[in-house]
Amino acid sequence: MKHHRTFTRRAARLSFTAVAAALLASTALCGAAWAQASPPEQTLMPGNPSVAPEEKPYVAPANFKEWASSIKLDFQGDAGITINPASPDNRRNFGRLFDDNSNRPVLNQLLLTLSRTVDPKATSPDVGFKLQLMYGSDARIVHTLGIFDQLIHDRNQLDVVEANVSVRLPSIFANGLDIKAGLYPTPLGVELIDPKTNAFYSHSYIFNYGLPYKHIGALATAHVSDLIDLYLGVDSGTNVAVGYGSGDNNNRPGGIAGIGFNMLDGKLTVLALTHIGPENSKRNTPFANSAIRYYNDVAVVWKATDKLTLTTEGNFIKDDGFRAEAYGIAQYASYALSDTVTLNGRAEIYRDNTNFFVSTPVAERDFVALERGTFSRFITAPKPTTYTEFTAGLTYKPSWAPQQLSTLLIRPEIRYDQTLNNSRVYNDGKDRGAVTLAADVIIGF
Repeated sequence: MKHHRTFTRRAARLSFTAVAAALLASTALCGAAWAQASPPEQTLMPGNPSVAPEEKPYVAPANFKEWASSIKLDFQGDAGITINPASPDNRRNFGRLFDDNSNRPVLNQLLLTLSRTVDPKATSPDVGFKLQLMYGSDARIVHTLGIFDQLIHDRNQLDVVEANVSVRLPSIFANGLDIKAGLYPTPLGVELIDPKTNAFYSHSYIFNYGLPYKHIGALATAHVSDLIDLYLGVDSGTNVAVGYGSGDNNNRPGGIAGIGFNMLDGKLTVLALTHIGPENSKRNTPFANSAIRYYNDVAVVWKATDKLTLTTEGNFIKDDGFRAEAYGIAQYASYALSDTVTLNGRAEIYRDNTNFFVSTPVAERDFVALERGTFSRFITAPKPTTYTEFTAGLTYKPSWAPQQLSTLLIRPEIRYDQTLNNSRVYNDGKDRGAVTLAADVIIGF
């Protein structure tokens, strides 16, 4: 049985310290600009026309009432459509997970978020939290096993994206220590589950097949200087709850380690992280508790000018249990034409070296079934394949948006996918390449 995220690779046999050093040697050094732990409204990403708010002096809450007054309740929706001119009979866009349906509108996400953000400039200990619920078609892919993943059988499902507590300890290390505990999105990677910080409606092969989505555990980020951040965490694994009976498919822990650098006054950031741990299910593999899967990801963000941002992502994933590996690189470019329009481009090459990771589920619960180790059906390539994709689009933030809306983004795009070794995987397995046109609308209150 094939696919990613739940099947494992045998031991990476690297300590977290060795992994961090190796990633550093490969130019991976970054601050939290691209980490999913960062508040979205303060994260400068390709296609995000938002501007970080003006800095204000930090004043610690005087009492619980003042602390509670900074709690926010937000609502956000994302819906879109992907047009495939070839109109495949199976109505599936191969190589996609979130926008796999062709020629039909999709409700991707309805997000309800209750949160209090920890102030990064706090001079005394600060406590925050985040509870985020999702309903929509994206939930069927980003499920945490054991949490609502068996509740709904239809395309639109319910998921808990985040349920965590954050603590800021400013007196530990030069620039403080941040600790997050609970359920949280992975800090690995460039693209996020929250769509408003992404450049495109469609996702990269790296995001779909080379990264975890979520973890349950604790993650510490030590800001040891203005230049260096260190990351270390322990969790239940990739996309699984705690305990075999509750959803963990092998009941073994995993962990995160890495290093980040902020350079050129924040204009150049690099983040190198690795996640290591058993990920295969005991239901269908004899090596579930011993074979290790590891995800390595490096994200480099360079704000070349006030208008131009360049982002490079390198990714390598290996599953020792199935002797499977895949790797790729993606280059993003975003240019702000105005306060309302940002042009975006993405070029990517991704090699599935053993034809193990890249596939598209047939039914709505097949992805979760694969992670659990039960029966599932996927469309796959006939052999190991190298994939490329080129995506161009824009992010439009209308100036006429009502004041009641905190977010209104419209993102049209055109994308071309092609295999480089004659694998015919697109459009019902008839073609080496495919063109898709897509657009989505994000509305937030």
